Amino acid sequence: MAKTHPQVATVDPVWNRMTQEAEQAIRDEPLLGGQIHSALLHHPSIENALAYRIAMKLTNSEMSEQLIREICDAAYAADASLAASARADIVATYERDPACHRFLQPLLYFKGFQAVQAYRVAHWLWGEGRRDLAYFFQMRCSEVYGIDIHPAARIGQGIMIDHAHSIVIGETAVVGNNVSMLHSVTLGGTGKEDDDRHPKIGDGVLIGAGAKVLGNIRIGHCSRIAAGSVVLQDVEPCKTVAGVPAKVVGEAGCDQPSMTMDHLFGG
Repeated sequence: MAKTHPQVATVDPVWNRMTQEAEQAIRDEPLLGGQIHSALLHHPSIENALAYRIAMKLTNSEMSEQLIREICDAAYAADASLAASARADIVATYERDPACHRFLQPLLYFKGFQAVQAYRVAHWLWGEGRRDLAYFFQMRCSEVYGIDIHPAARIGQGIMIDHAHSIVIGETAVVGNNVSMLHSVTLGGTGKEDDDRHPKIGDGVLIGAGAKVLGNIRIGHCSRIAAGSVVLQDVEPCKTVAGVPAKVVGEAGCDQPSMTMDHLFGG
């Protein structure tokens, strides 16, 4: 059996690119050297950098930065999928957001990315039965980022949330892989029932700004929801829906609407 070179396991193209961009950023703007060193270059891995960034953002007088960082470090050490999903989210943001020109931007500046990573740690805590601590993370994300994601919700990887203000994702919601959504999206319930009551979003779905998807309904893979729509019924795969209440107005227009980010549709 051929031996694997010991350095192969440490190759991390996303992290390597981020550190190279960080060094260039300091050359371009020395005044940000302290911040960029603290957030990126002082850390040996993307896991450590994520833990630091989440801790710096979520700390308050009730819980220290050091304690939150230790919680995050434990989560990343226990579940490799958390950092793998973060890498996919960074690439997704870079590829789909025209305002993102470097891999380091989501980690340093984009609250949608940061909030999703904090949610991922909270979801891990929820799965470990540490629910009050998970609720604390949810509360702080809502206070800091203006984004409210229940820690029990299930969210895939390759997620891009552009602008991200006023995002709400409920407890039993499921979001597939490679989903893109804009600000003020709600994945909510329709009443007081305490069961499976939130939407199930398929892979590759594009959700426009201000769209509300309500109830235990299914949004098919690679579909589009127009901005401002209120979706109350299932949506078949590869369809575009619009309106209040939303109705099918055509096909999705492409194989991967969440990748193209095309919100326009024919009359």
